[in-house]
Amino acid sequence: MDNFIVSARKYRPVTFESVVGQQHVTNTLKNAIKNSQLAQAFLFCGPRGVGKTTCARILAKTINCTNLQPNGEACGECDPCRAFQQGTSFNVHELDAASNNSVDDIRSLIEQVRIPPQAGKFKVYIIDEVHMLSQAAFNAFLKTLEEPPNYAIFILATTEKHKILPTILSRCQIFDFNRIKVEDMADHLASIAQKESIGFEPDGLHIIAQKADGGLRDALSMFDQIVSFSGGKVTYRSVIDNLNILDYDHYFNITDSLLGEDTAKTLLIFDEILSKGFDGSHFISGLCGHLRNLLVTKDAATVKLLEVSEGIRQKYVQQAQRATVSFLLSALNMANQCELNYKLSKNQRLQVELALLKICHLPSVFTAASMPAVQASPNGEALKKNSDPGVAAPAAAQPVMNAATEAPRPVAAPPVPEPVVNEPKPAYTAGATPSLSSTPSLKAAPPEPVRHVTEPLPSASPQPEAAKPEAPVRPLATSLLATPSLSPSLKGGSMGALTAVEDEEDPYLKGTDNESFTTDEFMKCWMDHVTKVKADGKATLVTILTSNAPVMLQPYVFEVIVSNRTQENVFREEKPGLMNHLRTTLRNFSIEVNTRIDEQTVVRKPYTALEKFQHMAAKNPQLLELRKRLNLELD
Repeated sequence: MDNFIVSARKYRPVTFESVVGQQHVTNTLKNAIKNSQLAQAFLFCGPRGVGKTTCARILAKTINCTNLQPNGEACGECDPCRAFQQGTSFNVHELDAASNNSVDDIRSLIEQVRIPPQAGKFKVYIIDEVHMLSQAAFNAFLKTLEEPPNYAIFILATTEKHKILPTILSRCQIFDFNRIKVEDMADHLASIAQKESIGFEPDGLHIIAQKADGGLRDALSMFDQIVSFSGGKVTYRSVIDNLNILDYDHYFNITDSLLGEDTAKTLLIFDEILSKGFDGSHFISGLCGHLRNLLVTKDAATVKLLEVSEGIRQKYVQQAQRATVSFLLSALNMANQCELNYKLSKNQRLQVELALLKICHLPSVFTAASMPAVQASPNGEALKKNSDPGVAAPAAAQPVMNAATEAPRPVAAPPVPEPVVNEPKPAYTAGATPSLSSTPSLKAAPPEPVRHVTEPLPSASPQPEAAKPEAPVRPLATSLLATPSLSPSLKGGSMGALTAVEDEEDPYLKGTDNESFTTDEFMKCWMDHVTKVKADGKATLVTILTSNAPVMLQPYVFEVIVSNRTQENVFREEKPGLMNHLRTTLRNFSIEVNTRIDEQTVVRKPYTALEKFQHMAAKNPQLLELRKRLNLELD
C-alpha cells in the first residue's frame, strides 16, 4: 500500500501565485525581491493554517534562486531550488521555538549565523512559534536581529503577536495574514477535488469552508475526512452527517414556524435538534447567525455579505421577503440575549424555549401596535370607550330649574353620559344675573358653529327632549349644580349674580350674598382643615398652619406668617383647597388668606476646632500672632 499524504502537505503552495487568499503579502514580497529591497527580518502574524510558514519557505527558496522569473517567482529547476524542494539545502534553517526556547538554543543559532553560506547568496533562518521564546532568549536575540550579517535573513512566524516584545517588533517588517475567505477556500477545495477525481457538491464544500473558520489547513483536513467517510464523493448530506453540523434546513424550518406563529411546531423542531445531540447554546448561536443573514439579505447592497453557496443564497432571499426588518431586529436581539444568559441559567432548555416563544409572538405584537387604539374626536380630544360618568359631559339630561321660581334641590348621583357636544362658551358681562334656565336675556358672544361627535359613546342613552342641543348656549350654573363641593353654598337661592367668571386671580365664584361669621367659627373651620391635612400625612403643611394663627387684617382678609420661601411655596400649593373649604363651609366667597415671610437670623454656634479658634480670634486678634510664632497646627 502506498503511503498516503494528506492534502495539506501534498498541495502545499510552492510559489507565491499558488498561495490562497494572501495576495497583499505575496505581492509585497515579490516586489521587494524584484527591487532588491529585502529587510533583514520579517515577522509573519496571523491565525493558524493561513500560510505563514508556507510563505516563509517560498521566500527562502525564491531569494536563493539563480534563475529568477520575470514575475518574481522561483524557477524550481536550478540547484538551490531542487535542493530546497528535496530538503537538502544548507541555506535554509528552520527552528521550532516551542521546543527550543531557551537561551542556549538562541546562542547556538547565533553561532551558526556567523558562518557565511557556502552556496547561494542568503542564509535564511525560519523561527516558527517565536512567541514561545523565553524572556532571556528574546534579550539574547536582540543584538543579532538588529545587526545581522548582510547574508542572513530572519523570518519569524507567530499566532500571538501580542506576546512578542516591542523591541523585537521594532526590528522586523510585520506582515499580518488574514483569515481566508469562504469563497476562496471553497474554490481551492474544488480544484483539489478535480485533480483527485473526487465528486463534490458546491454546498458541501461551502459547509467545510465555513466550518474551517478561515484556516485552509483545517479545511483540507476535514476534506480528507469527508472523502474517506463518503467513499470518494463530497456531498452536502455527507458533510452534515460527518461533521455533526446543524444544517440550513433546520434553521429555515424553525424560522418559517416563527413567522407563522406556530409555537407547537417551533418547540417540536427544537426538541428534534436536541435529540440529535446538539447543544442548546450551539443552536441559539446558529439561530443568531441565521437571523443576521436574513437581515443582510433584506438589502440588495448587503447580499454580498452572505458567505454561502448560490443555492442557499436564493433560499435566504426568499425567506427574507416574508420577514420584516422590525421582526428580524427584535428576534435577533432576543436570541442574542438568550445566548448571553444561557450559561448562567439553571434550566438552559427553558431559557431557549422561552426565547423562541417570545419570538413566535412578535408578528402579533407588531400587528396590534400598528392598529389605532383610540379614536379621536373632531376637536382633537381622545374618546375613551367606557361608561365612566366622570368622563362624560356635564349633565344636560336633567330638568333645568329656574332660580327665580324654584329652590334648588340636593344634587343626585352623577348624570347619565351623553354625546359630547362642543358648544361656544358664553361671554358674561359684569353684573349680569343668568338664570338656571336658558333665557333670551343672556348676553352671549356670537356662537361658533356647533360641532357634534359623529359617533356616540357606547354607553350613552338616548337624549331626552329637554337635553337636545336646541339651545345654542348651556348656562354655566348648570355645571355648578353638578359640583358637590359647591352645592352647599347654593342652598337657599344664594346663587346671586355670577361676577368675574373668568377672573384668573380667584378661581372660585363670588356670590353677592356673603354670610357673616365669627372668629371662633373661622378658627373651627381652620382647624377642621388642619385635621384633614394631618390625616393626609402632610406634616410640613400642618406645621405651617398651626405655628402661627391667621390674623385678620380687614374684614374677610387674613394673613399667615411663614418663616421662609419654602414654607410659602408649600402653602401656595395647598391654598386652593383651603380656600374652597373655608368659603364653602362659612358660605362667604370674599374670604382671602395671604402669607408674609418673617425670616429670622439664626446664629450658628462654633462646632469644629477651626470654627472655635476663629470665634476666639475674632474676640482676641493676638491669638493669630501667637499661632504664627509658635507654628501651631489645628487638629
